[in-house]
Amino acid sequence: MEYPLNKSQLLKNKLITGTLLMTAAGVISRIIGFFYRIFLSRTIGAESLGVYQLMGPVFSICFALTASSIQTSISRFVGDATGTCSNDSCGEKKARAYLYLGLTLSVLLSLLCGVVICRNADWIASKILGEPRCAPLLTLLAYTLIPSGVHACINGYYYGKKQAFVPSLCQLVEQAARVGSVWVIWQILTEQGKMMTEWHAIAGLVIGECFGVVISLIAYAREPKLPAGEYMDMKGELGAMTCTLSVMILPLTVNRVLVAASAGLENLLIPQKMQAFGYSAGDALSIYGILCGMTMSVVLFPGVLTNSFSVLLLPSISEAKAAGREKAIHTAIRKAVVYGMLLGLVFTVLFLFSGEWIGNHLFHNALAGLYIRRLSFLCPLMYITSLLSSIMHGLGMPGRVLTINLLACLIRISMIWFLVPTSGIGAYLWSLLISQVFAALACMVELRGN
Repeated sequence: MEYPLNKSQLLKNKLITGTLLMTAAGVISRIIGFFYRIFLSRTIGAESLGVYQLMGPVFSICFALTASSIQTSISRFVGDATGTCSNDSCGEKKARAYLYLGLTLSVLLSLLCGVVICRNADWIASKILGEPRCAPLLTLLAYTLIPSGVHACINGYYYGKKQAFVPSLCQLVEQAARVGSVWVIWQILTEQGKMMTEWHAIAGLVIGECFGVVISLIAYAREPKLPAGEYMDMKGELGAMTCTLSVMILPLTVNRVLVAASAGLENLLIPQKMQAFGYSAGDALSIYGILCGMTMSVVLFPGVLTNSFSVLLLPSISEAKAAGREKAIHTAIRKAVVYGMLLGLVFTVLFLFSGEWIGNHLFHNALAGLYIRRLSFLCPLMYITSLLSSIMHGLGMPGRVLTINLLACLIRISMIWFLVPTSGIGAYLWSLLISQVFAALACMVELRGN
């Protein structure tokens, strides 16, 4: 995008200031989360951390089904409404209507999904996750769905308006509440001579989501009220708006559910195929916990710098497309590739030289340090893919993003299925690199031809 060079004008640009604010909040949140992972690795152990990580795919699928695509759609249409409507009241009215439509759908889907999980927790744990210890965790996890859905929709409203303060505040409060509650639980259990388990970590997740949704609701309640009867003249438009919102939500939901399901299958296959390689069930879960709970928390940590920009980039690209500003879109694509590459190379070098120290001194695990160094090369590819995918969503290309993500998942799943049983965990590390190369190149090719 073309940004003004004047310092005072730069600070008034919502995309820039919003990105800086979200980045600051994200960095603080990631730092808290990083040390939280270290805390968990030392209190519940690698094997229990592996069991805890098995909840990740379940939550990802549920969030993709009930909130993720709805948040993105609200963000886009709120951006369109406030960016193209010359009447401020008209734009805000449409923006809030999209929010209420999304909230209704998200709550209904969250309620349905939660009931299904609670009633089938034992079956899901034993037949799908392959770990009966996950059953009580699933039941507890179901209580996060409605709060996370409401929270996500309200965040989407603020993202669409390029107002990052409320989402940033919610993120910090949610993370602090989650970590703080688990720390309090650990203190109580220690005084009682009891051990903390993965169940208590999930309890912290529920508490964090509840705090996050309370903050978001309080913030939205403080928004200026529209004049009484302002929505009465929209009755004829609500049907069309519902259809428009659904048209974007449906492919996005299919996209994210399929990608989350593929990623979930990928994560579930890792410990199973490692057992086929010769590890015991406990050792396989331990290595899985080290890889996903320790290593990836480090490698993904710098992603906060691009994730914040990606979230706010989507409505800006959508607004630029609606206004016909093709030059601004092309500039954004070029800068996304350059910035993603430069930032990624910085962290690749950093992790190459510090990975061993991080593993040994922070996690007290040499294997984590080895994995950090080997996965450091993912950084440039991940950052470029994240930025370009956001641009593609803003341009109304969710189907192409879906295809790219599914093919990247298919590459990883194929290598896990066929190569991990014979070559061990190294084959999975190679699958991460190869799939990221494919995804980054595919996004660039799609945008170049658009």
